[in-house]
Amino acid sequence: MLVFEAGRCSVQGPLTMTNVTKVLEESKALFQGPQIVVDLAAVTEVDSAALSLLLEWRRLAAADKRTIEYRNLPANLRTLADLYGVSELLPAS
Repeated sequence: MLVFEAGRCSVQGPLTMTNVTKVLEESKALFQGPQIVVDLAAVTEVDSAALSLLLEWRRLAAADKRTIEYRNLPANLRTLADLYGVSELLPAS
């Protein structure tokens, strides 16, 4: 699900209620550097749990004085963020 190489994390497959808890636990061991880049290009499916996961990663990064950046946010995830009014909380490029 998470592939971590050279300070960049790639998320692959679905990010839904069925697996976000597992992904969160897996990420805690991987997100160690001062800057985290999360590439979501290979995400195949999302629901509101995926949005919650990205916000939790942001909260954890801030608590640890790290920066986090999201790349290649799926369009449907952007739509959910807009719907819930949290788009500005997801630093993306």
